[in-house]
Amino acid sequence: MAVVTAKRAARQRSGERYFRAATLVAALLVLGLLGGVALSLLHGAWPALAHFKFAFLTREIWNPVTAQFGALAPIYGTLMTSLIAMLVAVPIGCGVAIFLTELCPRGLRRPVGVAIELLAAVPSIIFGIWGLFVLAPLLQRHVQPWLIAHLGPVPGIGRLFQGPPFGIGVLSAGLVLAIMVLPFIAAVMRDVFDTVPDVLKESGYALGATTWEVIWNVVVPYSRIGIVGGIMLGLGRALGETMAVTFVIGNAHRVSASLLAPGTTISASIANEFTEAVGDLYTSSLVALGVLLFVITFAVIAAARFMLLRLDRRALSGV
Repeated sequence: MAVVTAKRAARQRSGERYFRAATLVAALLVLGLLGGVALSLLHGAWPALAHFKFAFLTREIWNPVTAQFGALAPIYGTLMTSLIAMLVAVPIGCGVAIFLTELCPRGLRRPVGVAIELLAAVPSIIFGIWGLFVLAPLLQRHVQPWLIAHLGPVPGIGRLFQGPPFGIGVLSAGLVLAIMVLPFIAAVMRDVFDTVPDVLKESGYALGATTWEVIWNVVVPYSRIGIVGGIMLGLGRALGETMAVTFVIGNAHRVSASLLAPGTTISASIANEFTEAVGDLYTSSLVALGVLLFVITFAVIAAARFMLLRLDRRALSGV
C-alpha cells in the first residue's frame, strides 16, 4: 500500500510540474505575441516618426499628395468620440444594471438581460449602417438644429454646437459608440451588483434607508472596483472601434471645436486609407497611427489597473 501511495505521489508531483510549465509557456507566449506586435508596429512606423519627429503629434495636416502627415486630427477624434460615448453610456448602463438587480420584477429580469446581451452581439458594421441611414438624418433634421439654436449662442459651451447640421460628425460617432459599448458596461455592472451580499442591503433597509440610499451607500461602494472595470472595458472598446465610426464621422482630417463637424479617428483613418497608401512614408504614417492607438489603449489599461489598485487598498484599509 505504501508503494502504491508513493508512486501516486510521484505521478502527482510530475503532473504538477508539467502543469506549471504549461501555464508558464502560455503566459510567456502571450507576452511574446504582445512584444512582437509592438516591435512590428514600431519597425513599420519608424520612417514616419524619424521624418516628422514630434511634429507628427502636433500637426493637423494630412496630405498624401505632398507627403505631409500629422496625427492631431485622428487623435482628437478618437479621444472626443470615446469621451462622448462614455458620458452617454456610463449613466445609462449603470441605471440599467441597477434596475435589473434592484427594481426590475423577477419575470422581466431575464428577458431584459438577454436583450441587452444580444445587443452586444450585433456586428459593428450594422451599427454603422443604422447610424448613417437612421440616426444621422434624425440628428440632422431634429436634434442638431435645436442644439445650434439653443446652445450655440451660450458662452463657453456654445462653440461645441456651432456650424451647419451635417448629421454626420463627431457627435454622431460618439452616440453610435455609446450604443455599442452600453451592453458591455451594463452587463459587467449587473454581474458586479449581483455579488453584493443580501445581508448588507437588508441591514440598510432595516435601519430605515430608502432604496436609493441603499443603492448609493451600500451597493455602489461595495461594487466600485467592478464598476471601474466595466467602464474601462467599454472605453477600450470605444477607442478601437472602426467600421461603425467610419460610416458616421465624416472622415475629415481636421480639428474643429464643434461636435457637429465631421472628423476622423485613428482606426477609421487606417481602415479608409491603408489599401490606397502609395509610398513608404504614407504607409509608415498609417502604421504610426496604429502605434499611437496602441499606446493610448495601453495607457488606458494601465490607468485602470492603477485606479483599481488604489480602490482595492482603500477598501482593505476601510476608508
